[in-house]
Amino acid sequence: MPNGAELFIASLKKLGVSHIFTLVGDHLNEILRVAEREGLKIVDTRHESAAVHMADGWGRITRQPGVSMVTGAPGHTNSLSGIATAHTTGSPILAMSGMSSSKLRDRFAFQDMEQLGMVQTITKYAALPTDAGQIPFYVRKAFLESLSGRNGASHLSVPVDLLTANVENHYPLPDGPIEVNRPGADSSQVSRLIDLLDKAERPIVIAGSGAWWSDAGTELETFIEKTSLPLFTVCLARGVVSDDHPLCFGYADPTLSRAAGKAFKEADLVVVLGKKLDYRLRLGGAQLFSPDAKFAQVDIHPEELGLNRRLEVAMFSDVKLALQDLNDALGNRPAPDRSSWLAVVKKADDEWQRELASIAATPSDPMHPLHLYKEMRDWLPEDSTLCFDGGDFVHWGRCSLPARRPMHWLRLGALAGLGACFPIGLTAQILRPNSKAIIVSGDGSLGFYAAEMDTAVRFGLPVIIIVGNDGGWGIERELQRGTYDDDHTVACELLRTRYDLVMKGFGGDGEHVDRPDQMRPALDRALKSDKPYLINVDIVGARSPFTQYQLAGKKK
Repeated sequence: MPNGAELFIASLKKLGVSHIFTLVGDHLNEILRVAEREGLKIVDTRHESAAVHMADGWGRITRQPGVSMVTGAPGHTNSLSGIATAHTTGSPILAMSGMSSSKLRDRFAFQDMEQLGMVQTITKYAALPTDAGQIPFYVRKAFLESLSGRNGASHLSVPVDLLTANVENHYPLPDGPIEVNRPGADSSQVSRLIDLLDKAERPIVIAGSGAWWSDAGTELETFIEKTSLPLFTVCLARGVVSDDHPLCFGYADPTLSRAAGKAFKEADLVVVLGKKLDYRLRLGGAQLFSPDAKFAQVDIHPEELGLNRRLEVAMFSDVKLALQDLNDALGNRPAPDRSSWLAVVKKADDEWQRELASIAATPSDPMHPLHLYKEMRDWLPEDSTLCFDGGDFVHWGRCSLPARRPMHWLRLGALAGLGACFPIGLTAQILRPNSKAIIVSGDGSLGFYAAEMDTAVRFGLPVIIIVGNDGGWGIERELQRGTYDDDHTVACELLRTRYDLVMKGFGGDGEHVDRPDQMRPALDRALKSDKPYLINVDIVGARSPFTQYQLAGKKK
């Protein structure tokens, strides 16, 4: 007779799971031994949230649920930031936590804790099985919930006695990977949107994560070419259409792109594909868009449509299916002449690129972040996966490095929890062993999961980590300096630690860079290394365009 742990692992295998991300604890001993025996790859981290972030990375890159397993009580509480990050990003994961014995509940047993209530508000689905025979049902249900509609996190807390209990009769194992039906567009709304496009003089398209989740890159590129629309991408849509495409003008974020700022403000029609009108788009408000602009939105989450801005077209649909219908309806009609509008957008983009180039050409000691990114831009292998973590230093890279391939340009996510892109980058390296994952981090952000250098070394993951070291919490330091009348800062300063030596202490490799001419040789050595390689870059604290924008908003 199988026990609960065997049923859990058998269910995962039926659902196509090959990797588990974990940190061991006594609630997990049985299930981890079963997972190893059954041939699953077990990747164990140094912090529970790092394990969940790695599962999140799996969900983002593969579009299938990543699986994390942590022990109960403090292991569970440590995992919550990872779960919340995945959920707000819309990443499909199953986050499993072990738990104290169900036979001792509410009797002050060791690590007895009410875990479910903590996680229900940061997941799509959370449950606590009470019978070992029902474990296959709950595993399949968690996967189904995670993948249905807008993706998100699911959670199971499983008491340790259920994992060791033998089961004579059990719910049937899943019969294969989950297949989810996606809604298509209403034909009348397709016609209405085409009519709006025909009448618009200054239309734009903003593509968000829904374009990635629905695998709509080909359809999106066809759509903008058929309609001569300038495209801006954001979140997981970065690179779905390459920034090198003549109709793609990069980041849909005015804090990092002057072209976006100008186009958003002057557009008379805004087509939003798979993106919430959230804080990043200023809730669709007049701070960013003309109050007279018409809006059309396509989203798989119907509650989002029209939430923050009145819509002319509210299309409840999968982005790929909607674009297929739009492209079919457009047929072979010639693309409209939008040359004058495209010239306005391109001029703004060219001016912004020249401004960045001018900063990069100006000497600075310590070096400016753009000195580093100028070298990176010319050197960057096209198949590498860029993972941008937190820091004012990082924002300079976000506005200057292009996104050229789908899901090769990763960011923290909507929650913006610092440190998450280090473990996410480790997963990218697992999934793409023949290219490099390049993790770009401020020195403050690196500290959240610095011990995952150990994980990278133990599993032979030759990531490149580039740390912009300005000895402080750069964004908050600049916000304080720009907000108050003096140059005094509170709780913003850090040591300029030699993080390359820390990496060497874990068994990896690295070096220290403090001049621009040292950067390219260091990058070449990192690329050739078969070890995790950390480049510690001594930089000046420079107020990024992101932080400048935040300060300008405060002063209005």
